[in-house]
This record gives sequence, C-alpha cells and structure tokens, in this order.
Amino acid sequence: MSADSEDLTPVSSEIIPQTSDVLLGKVLAVQANYYWVRVEGEHPKSMLLCTRRSLLKKIGQRVMVGDRVRVDEPDWIQGSGAIAEIFPRRSVLDRPPIANADQILLVFALSEPTIEPYQLSRFLTKAESTGSEVCLCLSKSDLATLEEKQHWAERLAEWGYCPLFISVRQRMGLSEISDRLSQKITVVAGPSGVGKSSLINQLIPAANLRTAAVSGKLAKGRHTTRHTELFELPTSGLLADTPGFNQPDLDCAPEDLADYFPEIRQGLAVARCQFNDCTHRDEPGCVVRGNWERYEHYLTFLEEAIVFQAHLNQQSDPDAAMKLKSKKGEAQYEPRLDTKKYRQESRRTRQQSLQSLKNDIDRLMESDEDESDSGN
Repeated sequence: MSADSEDLTPVSSEIIPQTSDVLLGKVLAVQANYYWVRVEGEHPKSMLLCTRRSLLKKIGQRVMVGDRVRVDEPDWIQGSGAIAEIFPRRSVLDRPPIANADQILLVFALSEPTIEPYQLSRFLTKAESTGSEVCLCLSKSDLATLEEKQHWAERLAEWGYCPLFISVRQRMGLSEISDRLSQKITVVAGPSGVGKSSLINQLIPAANLRTAAVSGKLAKGRHTTRHTELFELPTSGLLADTPGFNQPDLDCAPEDLADYFPEIRQGLAVARCQFNDCTHRDEPGCVVRGNWERYEHYLTFLEEAIVFQAHLNQQSDPDAAMKLKSKKGEAQYEPRLDTKKYRQESRRTRQQSLQSLKNDIDRLMESDEDESDSGN
C-alpha cells in the first residue's frame, strides 16, 4: 500500500454533468494502456474496453482503478470507447493505485501463517495513514482455539480495534463482512497467504481468483494476485484485491504518525501533552508515552518517518548537509562531504595537469637560456 505510501489525497467535491449525451462509467481494471469501464445506465453493453485520449496523456493525467470517467465514441458492436475526462477524486490511494476508496479491509490469519504482532501493527498503521475507515478481519478462525480467539480479541481491543473472526471454509462471519462492504469501494489488503483471494472468491464467485498454498519452508504465503482490479459485489459494492506483500512502506510525515495509532488518539482525547509539537518520545509532560503495548512499534515507525522526511528534504535540496546511505540493509544519514575538497581527480585531469606543469617548466628553461645568450 504502500503498501508505498502516502497515500490518500483529498480533492474537491465530485461535480458530474447530468445530460443524456454524456456516457459515464467507472474504471474497474487497468491492463497496460487499456481500461475496462463499467458504463452507467441502459446500454447494449455494460463494459467497454477503452483507451485514453491523447490530451489526457499530454497533460499527464493518469487513469486509475475506481475513477469516475466520461467515455466518448462508444462502439457498442466492438465494445470499445475512449476515456475523455476524469472527474475529481474523493481520495487517491497510491499503493495500490485506487481512486475513491471508502475503506480498507485488512485481512490477517490466526493460523497458517500465524499473526506476527509487529507486521500486523505495521499494516494497521499503513491502513490508518490512508485516511479511510479500517476494518480488521482475522481469517482461518476455524483453525484457532477459543482461547486463542479470546486472546486476540482482548489484545486488539487494547490496540483500539474490534476484529471480525471469519472462516471461509466454514462460511463463518461472511454475512457480517458482506454488510460492511455494501455500497462501498473497499480495498482488501494484508500479507500473502492469509486467504484474501479465497475470501473474495467466496464473496464474488465470478471473480475466480487464483489461490496458492502457504510455503511450508517459510510459513509464509506466496503471491497470487498480480494486478489491481475492482470486482462487483452482489450488494452493489466494489471490492479491490491487491497484490500481497509482507512489509508495507511507511511514507508519512513524523508529525502525522501519532494520528495513526488509536491508543494515542484515545489518550490525547482525555489529556493534552505539555508541548503542542510533542513527538511522544522523550519530551517532558507527555501523557501517552510508554504505557501501552505498541509504544515500541511507534518509536520504530517514528524513526523511519524521520529518515523518510529527511530523504524528501534532501531531494528538494541537493546541497543538503546530510546524505542517505544504506549500511547492512538499514537506511542511515551521514554528513555530506565537500565534493570539491574530497573528490578524487580523474586520470585524464591528472595527465592534463602534469602536461601543463611540464609546458610551464619548458617555457621557464627556454627563457633562462635566452637570457644567458643575451648576456654573452
């Protein structure tokens, strides 16, 4: 989401002209330079395979899954058309690239693979950073004991979440999920092998997504989804399956990170820190520091956010005093050396300097000889 990243950018309200001559639709899938658009209203075909107008390409306007668009020159026989306009987006999710998403359905498994608290915390923080509603779902609940489910229910309640326990195999909790997805655009996210594709196949049999077994050697899932696509739910909602990944990037600003932890939000709703710009790290008078389970996760993510912000500042200021280097897989910042002072001369430059020095010596020797001859 990025997995990337940021991730959601609010834009102006959606204003769409309503005339009989305007053909509107929603982009459900992107494949290379073609876009599957579900058109609105009664037409000979409900789906058109569209290209993008060259004008949109020239101005650099990208077409994303979830976009509301205007289609020109529909060919109902060939089932084709051209996207001529993209209407303002309510939100933009960069990783995966989806427009107008309403909520994130985060799926983790209670077993095969088991939950890694740090990984779950990272996914939750990334999901919170999108600005969308977050719905946490724990799959494969039929493989867990009652005590294990109770443990995670209580533990996640302290984190600020009320998870849904589901089992695709036993069809447990699927009706509740369907109610949550109704009339919304939902992005399904989570690590590989937790059953996202199996869940979507159960909710939308026509999707027919590929599934794969969990790797026995690493106890991790293998990626089965290769691109982002919106699938239509029987409840009129849209569901986006996303490529599985294990560690989403946290590309947020350090000052925004606290907003992505429900524990901090709840603490600040009761009392305020002494300083308005408190980072909840070592400042005096902090009201949320150190008394909750995920505090160490917060500190780790904060350091990562600081490095990310410094990297952005370096990109915007090439003459910055710090530079980013990678040592043993970890990002670190080091002082930037004065290039004129420490840069090693090239062989060609050295040869030119030596030749220039030799020429100067030859001229001096010739001058000395001329003076000696005139003296005689």
